[in-house]
Amino acid sequence: MSSASAMKFDVVVVGAGAAGMMCAIEAGKRSRKVLVLEKANKCGQKILISGGGRCNFTNILAAPDRFISDNPHFCKSALRQYTQYDFITLVEKHGIAYHEKKLGQLFCDESAKQITAMLEAECDANGVTIWEGTGADHIERRENSFLVSTGAQFIEAESVVIATGGLSIPKLGANDFAYRVAKAFDLPLAPPRPGLVPFTFEQVDKDRFADLTGVSADVSIRIGKIQFRENLLFTHRGLSGPAILQISSFWRAGEAVMIDFLPDVDLAGLLKEKRRSQPKLKVSSLLKEFLASRLATSLLGEFKDLPELGNLSDRKIQDIVKSIKLVNITPNGTEGYAKAEVTVGGICTSTLHSKTMEVKSVAGLYFIGEAVDVTGFLGGYNFQWAWSSGFVAGQYA
Repeated sequence: MSSASAMKFDVVVVGAGAAGMMCAIEAGKRSRKVLVLEKANKCGQKILISGGGRCNFTNILAAPDRFISDNPHFCKSALRQYTQYDFITLVEKHGIAYHEKKLGQLFCDESAKQITAMLEAECDANGVTIWEGTGADHIERRENSFLVSTGAQFIEAESVVIATGGLSIPKLGANDFAYRVAKAFDLPLAPPRPGLVPFTFEQVDKDRFADLTGVSADVSIRIGKIQFRENLLFTHRGLSGPAILQISSFWRAGEAVMIDFLPDVDLAGLLKEKRRSQPKLKVSSLLKEFLASRLATSLLGEFKDLPELGNLSDRKIQDIVKSIKLVNITPNGTEGYAKAEVTVGGICTSTLHSKTMEVKSVAGLYFIGEAVDVTGFLGGYNFQWAWSSGFVAGQYA
């Protein structure tokens, strides 16, 4: 690479998503000359499609225990330096109306476009240059700077920030650029995998639940000690809905998930009480008071002809309880990066300073956002990680 004709900037941020724009804004506030390179023709592509087009931009319950990482302590510093309330203040400064949907999730009243417009306005106000439709091809370390090539153009910069995300949603241009840069600088990766993603069924479960497409239920779902209480949705290929997306980030191939379809009901106690008080009642009739009719029928499918409640033994009641509250399903996989909202894994946190997001072994090189091995739960947590990690890198880059 030749730097003879290189344009000079203090900071080059690669990727104009949530983390990249936040970092650029903060670096710009320090009077740094900042260039943002964005491969797509528009900034903030993921922001625009998030939350059904309304952008679930943070969560008021954001805390370190809502994030997955090989080092669960790594995210603490950034989340402390820039909190959900700091971002809410920015949203309010721009007059964007928002509401809490549930479980602390904050959404724009109108459109996700307001969040990208806000970030672009802040970039503009702080002198940030954005080149859309221009990605970085190669990054090379020089003695006291970096040389970034983009097409035939070379850019020299003191600091480079990688904010190109992970592998999820390739139709929006997701790629492995961050991982290639990490490899070039000998930085290890926590193996990436799809997160917040629907499960696909083995054939046996596909057959068993074939006529439940579109049916949903409020469930408790767990893998080992990890447990979530949310809605589940049957699809023609498997399982989706918030409960599934949450648990999927923890799931590894071959693991079973345990589902309780009546988390608020002491089913054994209820069946025994009804056995006394309504002996003529059918189990299926009782269950249909709590569950969609097709779901109740399907879950009781293994019992051919159940007698009326008055004729049920304690043993049979135990078996029925298991079939509703301990449903064991082993997915055969997930719907992959195409449907995954995030990528779990990424640049190993052990290689980064948690306070600044700078690479310990390469001064001036930073990784932020989804590229790093920090993944939030469903519900605005991944945006908060983007804002927080982008903010802290912007204080130092």
